[in-house]
Amino acid sequence: MVKKVFITDCEGPLTLNDNAYELADVFIEDGGKLFKIISRFDDYLVDDVKLENYHAGDTLKLIVPFYKLAGLTNEKMIEFSRENIYLVNGSDDTLKFANELIDSFIVSTSYGQYIEALCNYIDFPFQNTYHTQLDVCGATNFNEFSKKSSNVSSDANNSQTIVGTKSPKFIEELKKVEEFRKIILEHGDETEDDFNVLYDIFFNEFPKLEINKYIESVKTVGGKGKQIAVEDIVERFDLEEGSIIYMGDSITDVEPLQYARDHGGLSVSFNGNEYPLNVAEIAVISDHTIVSSILIDLHARFDKDYVLDFIRTYSEKGPDDAFRDFEVDYSLVEEFEKVFYNKQAPIIEIITDENREYLLKASKEMRNGIRGKDIGGLG
Repeated sequence: MVKKVFITDCEGPLTLNDNAYELADVFIEDGGKLFKIISRFDDYLVDDVKLENYHAGDTLKLIVPFYKLAGLTNEKMIEFSRENIYLVNGSDDTLKFANELIDSFIVSTSYGQYIEALCNYIDFPFQNTYHTQLDVCGATNFNEFSKKSSNVSSDANNSQTIVGTKSPKFIEELKKVEEFRKIILEHGDETEDDFNVLYDIFFNEFPKLEINKYIESVKTVGGKGKQIAVEDIVERFDLEEGSIIYMGDSITDVEPLQYARDHGGLSVSFNGNEYPLNVAEIAVISDHTIVSSILIDLHARFDKDYVLDFIRTYSEKGPDDAFRDFEVDYSLVEEFEKVFYNKQAPIIEIITDENREYLLKASKEMRNGIRGKDIGGLG
């Protein structure tokens, strides 16, 4: 039998958070607005410009100098992340069930501080995660950062002497970052002129500053980075075609969803926006992850055609017929019936050109309803 694995994004399919946005909103002045502007700029660079060597989710790189401006530290990130974990209903049970059934992984653009806090909270093995690594290194200790960063150039010693924590140059650079923050906030209308201003700041002005090393040091796991993570899992376990079920909800999941689909696996949009719904084969729209558990169970024990036949029966005839005609774990059926007793059943459908618009509307409504419009509206 083909070995099976479960791979999922974190924020969306498992948690209600957008940790990077929340950090910006709490610690940076007008940080929520700033993050949303940069996030839309991120989508623009991926969708319209198709900028070389730029990947979906690089918002988490571009926001970093503003974290430094606000004095955010690793300690503050960890403490905030631990105290602000909000799970999608049932996701802790789903991860436990999945991890006991088959090898399971979280592949997330989120910062490692948040992912580790989540793993500790729900007792999931941190070693089974891929995430964005960020080290903000104390309050504003640029010297210490220069020693730690693996991407600091050969002139790092010079930068350490001229960009110390209290050096005039470091203080002047923070003043420039504050100027950039104000300019970005004034250009949030998403016009081409606005995006040109942001492009100039991030790709012409920031590279002139030593503090740009913070941006350069961050390697985001989003878009292509997530696909690389999935490929690493495939190589490590010597997986065959049809071995993967991947769940995602945003622009950063496009490449891994397409990879799973191209390699005979199951690609699932969980309360996704337009990006995953354009590439995934299956749409799940639900405020509870018992649906995810059911798909994981079927994926683990049967082939792809069996799972797709279950979904067709579910969407065309309803849950009762699907549970009667297919071998779903009875404990999951009981839990499903308990969760959705006297409630509208969640949507599970195979995505087609005919139903995509309807699914997108329903998915966005669910997404915004359980995560809030600020987070739900991010790419």
